Order: sequence, then C-alpha cells, then structure tokens
Amino acid sequence: MNRLAIIGGTGLSQLADLKIIKSEQINTPYGAPSADFIIGELNHKEVVFLARHGNPHAIAPHKINYRANLWGLKQLGVESIIAVAAVGGITSKMMPAHIAIPDQIIDYSYGRKHTFFEDENDPVTHIDFSYPYSQTLRSKLIHAAKQTGIAISPIGTYGCTQGPRLETAAEIKRMEQDGCDLVGMTGMPEAVLAKELGMNYVAVAVVANWAAGKTEGEITMAEIEQNLHKGMANAAELLKTFVAMNL
Repeated sequence: MNRLAIIGGTGLSQLADLKIIKSEQINTPYGAPSADFIIGELNHKEVVFLARHGNPHAIAPHKINYRANLWGLKQLGVESIIAVAAVGGITSKMMPAHIAIPDQIIDYSYGRKHTFFEDENDPVTHIDFSYPYSQTLRSKLIHAAKQTGIAISPIGTYGCTQGPRLETAAEIKRMEQDGCDLVGMTGMPEAVLAKELGMNYVAVAVVANWAAGKTEGEITMAEIEQNLHKGMANAAELLKTFVAMNL
C-alpha cells in the first residue's frame, strides 16, 4: 500500500503505540501546519502522524490551517489519509463511544480556506466531490473492524459545523432533517483539500456525546472525556489492525 498518514483529532493528539523514528518540520506556501509531522512505526509499519489541533491540543477547529496540513502531508509523499475525529451523535445508532466510517458529508462551516485554487492566476477548477471519502479505504477499514470485533457503523453522513461552540438543539434538529447522522467541526475543508491534492481520504468518527437536544440537560466535558477514553481506545485498535493488514 502507498504511504499512509493518520490525522489525530480531539482525544488522539498522539498514538500511544507509535514508535517515533523522527519528526519533520515543513514550510508550506500556506503557512505553518498544526504541528510537526511524526514519522514512526505502528505494528512495525511506517506511518506519518499529525495532531490536527496541535500537540498539546490548542488550535480551535475554525483556526486550523487545513491547507498547510494537507500540503505538508503531500510533500512527505503521503497518498492515503485516515482522519480520526471526535463527533456528536445525532441518529439513534450513533451512541457515545461508538465508531462510524462516514460515506457522506454536509458542510455547514464558513469562512475557512477551502481550496488550493484561489489565486487569480489559477484556472477555474472544479473537482468531483460526489463521494468525498475513498471507497477503497472505507472498505478496508470496515474489514479491519470486523477482524477486531469492534462494532461500527459502516455508513453515515457527517455534518461539519463551524465551532468552537457546540450546536443548539434547533440546529441539530435541522441537521437531522437534512440527513446528518453525526456532527463534527473538522471534516471540512480537510476532505476536499485532500481530494484536490489527489490523496485518498477516509474518516474515523468517534462519538463523544449525544448531540444537543438528544438527551436532557447540558453536554459536559466530563461526559465527553469519559466517552472518548473508550471510543479512542477502540479507534487505536482499529488503526493498528488496519495497518497490519494493509501496509
């Protein structure tokens, strides 16, 4: 398989079982990436790891330099990306600590640098985004999950909001009517930028909490952290199995 990168989100700023070989600082035309790129071995196979929010976790979703992150991965020869993200669960199957491999996305974010083709000298460029996630990578992740025995949802629609605040109950109601199963803050423009650079991209969405209005009371950080502890442990096991089977 081609060179693989893992982008870690909230709850996964580092991989505990990653044997670090070296780190790389890369200057990009778009500024500084979120963190150094870590080159290491997972299950004795080489991978590139990037902490999306920085390490330590300090960069809000709307402040992430997505273009620098993706450009840097491309410069390192990465051809495939597994993007791990903490999300909220909207529909009934997306309960806390559950993992989903979404197949579609709806973008509700705004004001983010969402394309590499914005210079006035660039030709007008349209890319097909009918299927935002690599079908091949999705199939391999789903197969790896079966081997681990971890229950996942093999499909789902990810709704990307602006953040950093959580959503209102009315916003979640609208998103559910739109067809969203999950709500997160980092899925876009990450997915489309990978597509523009010709990299295969797939998401591993770990449910941290029920979305607003789905339970009584307010969402607490203590609740989120407890669910992420279990969900991210399963995500890490899934990643190790995927790497062992495909690299």
